[in-house]
Amino acid sequence: MDDALRKQVRGLMGLCVRSRQAVFGQDGCLKSIRGGQCGLLLLDSGASAATREKYAGACARGKVPLALLPRALMGEATGRSGVAMALLPGSLCDRLRSLLSASPPGDAAENPDIDPSI
Repeated sequence: MDDALRKQVRGLMGLCVRSRQAVFGQDGCLKSIRGGQCGLLLLDSGASAATREKYAGACARGKVPLALLPRALMGEATGRSGVAMALLPGSLCDRLRSLLSASPPGDAAENPDIDPSI
């Protein structure tokens, strides 16, 4: 992920938190996915394989797109040390989803897990 894209993503993630459009924590994220209140799940690339599988399965069942972020970007953007962040559906979520799906292949933000239909 180049610096300009990283800055845009970080800014939008911060706006999501300040506007209360983000949910953190395993229970909160899974609850929002299962309840249909998640428009996009952001997952830190530093998450363990078991954590990735858990969230990928929940997202697949809930038909929620999942995007992998470069390690530590979530902490930089939100000031919280977590591995997952669920975004509520809305314009901020849509903008972030479009930025992440447009990141070039082979990039540090490569999103093989993001749903191509978004």
